[in-house]
This record gives sequence, structure tokens and C-alpha cells, in this order.
Amino acid sequence: MARFIVVPQWQGSPSPRAMSLIDGAELIAGDLPSSACHRVDVPVEAGESLDTGILRASTLLRVAQHTREELEAFPGERLIVIGGDSGVAVPSIAHAAAGSDDIAIVWFSARGALHTPESSPTGAYAGMALRAAIGDAPEGLKAPAGAVTPDRVVLVGARDLDIAEEVYASDSGIQTLAVAELADRLVDALARTGAARAYVHVDLDVIDPAHVEGVSSPQPFGLDPATLIDAIAAIRGRLPLAGASLAGFAPRSADAGVADMGTILRIIGALAKA
Repeated sequence: MARFIVVPQWQGSPSPRAMSLIDGAELIAGDLPSSACHRVDVPVEAGESLDTGILRASTLLRVAQHTREELEAFPGERLIVIGGDSGVAVPSIAHAAAGSDDIAIVWFSARGALHTPESSPTGAYAGMALRAAIGDAPEGLKAPAGAVTPDRVVLVGARDLDIAEEVYASDSGIQTLAVAELADRLVDALARTGAARAYVHVDLDVIDPAHVEGVSSPQPFGLDPATLIDAIAAIRGRLPLAGASLAGFAPRSADAGVADMGTILRIIGALAKA
């Protein structure tokens, strides 16, 4: 059985509705087996940047440390981190990659999350999360450098990249798959990474807003849920999962969020399947 680490972090989001991520995480947790759920306490306060160039960095550092501690409490178990914003994936990826160099990251998101504090137009950590996962961020908010290299990253469904992100992805060797390319190219892209295990991160904005409404910045022309679930199955058919995370559920209200829960639980089921 998988264990779920629920991290209702909102401080990494650039959205004015960021605190809706708390409600989203709690709604998801409420539909998961209570015996398999473990919560990381997230402070209510926003926090300070601490001269990092990252908004609310002081709180993000605390939550990252607490998330690492929670993950370390379950050695050898299948762990799925539930956000919150996409920054919750970073300590999870670092945990999955600890002591090894055999992991690929498959990152499903409408946005690249490839900024640094210097290039980010918002200073929001969620927009830097994938870059942080490959070791390029301030200390305490990144995975160890070299744990996952850019050539072992497959970015899927991104359709709202800034120029700085496009340049970095191209120059660094990150593989990018558009929505229309996914079915034909995903397995080959995984093979090119040379990895022995895969970490899968799903930001719900990768899904077309016709299918999931509870995201803070919907982006049209996304994946349909069945295609995403098939893609997760294809990844798992090729490589064992080293870990997984899901983020970005920001319903406008608890009642509104209920309509999205069937889709979200099917995605989590695909990630958690034994």
C-alpha cells in the first residue's frame, strides 16, 4: 500500500488564490485512506524572502525540512506527496534520488517551473520547482546537485513557458513533449534518459480545464484525464516508480472542488497502484 504525505503548502504559488491550495489538499486527503495519510503542518504565515529572491522563502524552508523528515520516517515504502503547490515535489524528488543516480523525472505541467530567482518574473517558488529538483536553487530549497541531471528530465504538456525557460530547456538537454506528441514519444523519451527508475510529478494544470476546473491558472489545450492516466501506466510499464507527487488543486470552494475529485482520485490511483 502507498503512503500519502499531504503538504498543503501555498506559499510557493504566484496566484492571488494561493490559499485555495490548502482546501484542495484537504479535500484530497479526505478521500484517501486515513491510515495511509500523514500530514505536514504548514504555517499560516507567508514568510520572508531572506534575500534569496524567492517569495516567502523562510516558510518554504521550514516546510521543506518537515517534509523531508516525514518522508524519511518511511524508508523503503511507496510514497506519494500531495500538495499544495508544485514546490512540494522538490524534497520528495531529493528523497527518492538519495544515494542513487538512476532516476528520471517525468514532470506533467502546463508550465515549465524552470526559472531561477534571477529569471523569475514573480519570485514564486512553484515556478522554480523543476529547476530546484535538478539542483539549481538556494540551499535548503533544492535537491542535491547531480542527483537528477537535465538529460534525465521529461517535461510533458508544457504550453506556457517563458523565453528563459525555453532557452534553458533547449540548452540543458531537457526533453519536452507537447500534448499531441505524448502517446507516440513518451516511452522513447524515457528510454533516452537511460534511467532505471522514474519519478512522476503531476500538476493538475496539465489537464485541459474542460476536465478539471479547480486550478488557479487554467491553460487551454491540455491533456484529457484518460490520456494522462494511460501515460502514467506507460511509464510504470517501462520503469518502476521511485516516487510521485500531485499538486495544484485550488478549488474555488469545497463544494466546487467535489466535482473534480473523481478525476483526481483516478490519477492518484494510477500513481499508487501496486
